[in-house]
Amino acid sequence: MQVFTLFEGSYSVAADKKFIPFDPQTDQAKDRPGSLFIHVQPFLIKLGSHLLLLDTGLGYSNDEGRMILHENIKKAGFDPQDVDYVLMSHLHFDHSGGMVHRTPAGMELSFPNATYVINRGEWESAFSKTSSSYRTDIFDFVQRNAQIQFVEDSGDLTPEISYILTGGHTPFHQAWFFDDGQDKVFFGGDVLPEPEELVKKFIAKYDYDGRRSMELREEFGKSAAENNWLCLFYHGKSKTSSFVEQNEDGHFKIV
Repeated sequence: MQVFTLFEGSYSVAADKKFIPFDPQTDQAKDRPGSLFIHVQPFLIKLGSHLLLLDTGLGYSNDEGRMILHENIKKAGFDPQDVDYVLMSHLHFDHSGGMVHRTPAGMELSFPNATYVINRGEWESAFSKTSSSYRTDIFDFVQRNAQIQFVEDSGDLTPEISYILTGGHTPFHQAWFFDDGQDKVFFGGDVLPEPEELVKKFIAKYDYDGRRSMELREEFGKSAAENNWLCLFYHGKSKTSSFVEQNEDGHFKIV
């Protein structure tokens, strides 16, 4: 199994839920009061004959009008047209914006040959809620143009690919687990977005159920340490992926 980090950039996001590029070398955090500062990085996995994309980022384009996500997939040595599955943890804009590519002529499906795998409850919630975290114009286009596979609860997509209904960050958020018989990889989406969230126990205000997310991080961290999982961190700043150890006192260490 091969795993590639597709770094889309650093951004600030305030109450208006707009993601503004943030360059730590030239921009000052104090000039953006009330903002969170995040990294955005989907992941690409080559698993046997399948090419898998884990979440799709914001879908932003570079100065030449080319999609940053597409360019990163090409840098990893692959063709975006060859992505077989787009595996979604949830549908907040910073995870789902790249399902489509916005061009001067309108929208295009970013991965026309892929199956988009989405939790059914998350999809229905995204359409029914008025939150600016969801962009329903994207979902309308995907519904009309993409091949979608809805999943519910927890289960197996293939013998090597499992989805885990977690809740926590959103009511129907799901994590993904990959096991090819040799390597084990865990993608926790926004239930485990940064490695530091394993080390520090806290309830996040940005979660639908912060206590549940905190409990899940403990459960997943313990399983990762015991079973040698490689954990992928969608918003990680210090590390984008790592293994985990748990000390005798129960505290986690990122290795």
